[in-house]
Amino acid sequence: MIEPIAPHSMVIVNLVNPKEKFWGMLVSLSSVGLTLHGINLDSFEDWIRQVAGSQEQNLDLVTMFVPLFRVERMFLDQPVGVVMSYSDQFRQIVGLTPEEFLGVAKLDA
Repeated sequence: MIEPIAPHSMVIVNLVNPKEKFWGMLVSLSSVGLTLHGINLDSFEDWIRQVAGSQEQNLDLVTMFVPLFRVERMFLDQPVGVVMSYSDQFRQIVGLTPEEFLGVAKLDA
C-alpha cells in the first residue's frame, strides 16, 4: 500500500496551464486541490541565499491554493542517489532544515 504524502512534507509540485514548478511545504491535499507554502523553483537559489545572508528580503514563501486540475505531479523532496534534495541544499546553505526555519516539527517517517 502506498502511503499518501502527509501535511508538512516538503514537496516539489509540477503544474500545468501555465507550466510551473514549486518547492515548499504541503499544507493540505484534498480532492479539489492542494495548499502549498512555497516558492517557484526559478527563485529558489536566490531566496535561500537571501535567507542565509544579511541581504534585504526581496523574495519569500507564499501560501497558495492550486486546483487539482493544474497539478501534473507532486514529489516528496528527497535525495536521489548523489543528487541532494532541495531541503538538503537549504540546510547546507542556511544552517537550518526547512522545517526548523518554518517552525514546524519534522514528522518521523
